[in-house]
Amino acid sequence: MSDARDVVAVLNNWNVVKNLSVVPFPYIIADANEYLKKITTEMKKKDRKNFVLTIEIDGKVSGAIGIHSIVRGHKAEMGYWLAEPYWGRGIMSEVLKKFVPLAFKNFSLRRIYAKAYSFNKGSQRVLEKAGFAQEGMEKKGILKNGKFIDAYLYAKVR
Repeated sequence: MSDARDVVAVLNNWNVVKNLSVVPFPYIIADANEYLKKITTEMKKKDRKNFVLTIEIDGKVSGAIGIHSIVRGHKAEMGYWLAEPYWGRGIMSEVLKKFVPLAFKNFSLRRIYAKAYSFNKGSQRVLEKAGFAQEGMEKKGILKNGKFIDAYLYAKVR
């Protein structure tokens, strides 16, 4: 819970939030407290449906990565975010290369999938660099701020 201010500092940025499907904007301390409480509670469960790790840079929470809608032995959806000052440095690609094998192993997964908005070229590159294959596009697959957005579907299987 002590990371709430760091989370607000990252997620109260439209350039970050416009690429995330469920994060409100503006993002305030109450949003961060709710998010952190939810993650903390979920991580204590034995049969969790979500698994989230924070990304710390220079002693501050600067991002997160996680899998959601976990179906043990089968699949999970992955999501991630990173503070804008760290974009374009290869950080998230490196995080995925370490996180994905961990998620496959710890949850006996066969498939991890992620969506990247059609306009989010950076996220598309991150997924491709981490060995994810583009499987197609969900036309108007995401509803965000009253607008339908196309999203590419990427997956990695083992």
